Amino acid sequence: MIPSACLEDLITSSARVAVSDGVGTPRSVFTELSAAARRVGGVRLVLGWMPASDENLDLSAFADVRALMGGWGLRRAIDTGQAHYLPAALGAAPALVRGPLRPDVLIASVVAVPGGYAFGSEVAWMRDAIDAGALVVGVVNNELPHADAGPHLPADRVTVVARHARPPIEIPVPRVDAVHAAIGRNVARLIPEGARVQVGPGALGAATLAALRVPVCIDSGLLTDAAVDLDDRGLLLGDPIGTYLAGSRRLWTWADGRRLLHPIGTTHDGHRLSTGAPFIAVNTALELDLDAQVNVEGTTASTLGGIGGHPDFAAAAARSTGLSVVALATRHHGRPTLVDRLARPVSTPGHDVDVVVTEQGVADLRGLDRGERRDALLSLWGAAANGRVAWPEVGGHDPP
Repeated sequence: MIPSACLEDLITSSARVAVSDGVGTPRSVFTELSAAARRVGGVRLVLGWMPASDENLDLSAFADVRALMGGWGLRRAIDTGQAHYLPAALGAAPALVRGPLRPDVLIASVVAVPGGYAFGSEVAWMRDAIDAGALVVGVVNNELPHADAGPHLPADRVTVVARHARPPIEIPVPRVDAVHAAIGRNVARLIPEGARVQVGPGALGAATLAALRVPVCIDSGLLTDAAVDLDDRGLLLGDPIGTYLAGSRRLWTWADGRRLLHPIGTTHDGHRLSTGAPFIAVNTALELDLDAQVNVEGTTASTLGGIGGHPDFAAAAARSTGLSVVALATRHHGRPTLVDRLARPVSTPGHDVDVVVTEQGVADLRGLDRGERRDALLSLWGAAANGRVAWPEVGGHDPP
């Protein structure tokens, strides 16, 4: 067994350091990590999905900061240029950490298990970093639920630098209003019994699962409290598949001891998702253009989210016996969400969008040419389709 060590002794000049992401990210060592990076100089940092910002992680201490996923916790850093956001689907993260962003050191939150350690509330791309040869620096946190479906990490592969009891970042259960509920009902009508369903973490995902009246499987990037609700109603088939937990303490309690979390190479694998039972991907958008191209990243002025798994799941669903669904309200703060031109580059191409759902109904785009698709979208939005969207700064957490 590798003895416990001081984090500062493990960070060398010019090293590339990756920090495990998600709600269980090892926040307790952020101050020490920043100090070590500033002391030795030239340290490069790789970050993943950060659902919340943390002032103890001083990005100015690093020579370079790369973000595999944009999002709420890194919005300001990306907009100010402190972090370089990579415009890549989350499904590409394993290849990035095995290749051009291969870390020398992975600092990861782990839970103690007999004979070694396991990941807790997320698995994500961490096993890929380990397989690529990263030194595993463990922050043992037994307040995390143990939901890792993979093999345990042998004790001699992990250098422990800290032990603490710190609950994961809690993501509040989203408030579902009347518009969300109407959209959820419209989406739920498209989901057959026994389907594999992927949803995001926000109100539309929660509304969709709440509206279901048939049993389904959950096959997603994030697992939220909505999965627990589905289980309580007797409509959850088997154990869900995900790579991150994102919710409340109720979710942690329910997930603890279940084999739910898998690497991104499994959860976002297009071949696996597109074969077998119908796969229904339900994702939202900040805005949609007349070719059904999706923007999930932000406005002309600010970063709001990241690409995440949106294109991974949409492409897989469009090639399966299921459906790629984009669900959104027709208006946001009084402005239409269907626009002539997106404010940001395309996050998901229109050819991977089968159906668009709003509170007003459904536009089935399958089998239509470009002109017919545009007519279907304009008809769904009606008079609201004229004009552009000016999105305000909003809070929240962004989905892998």
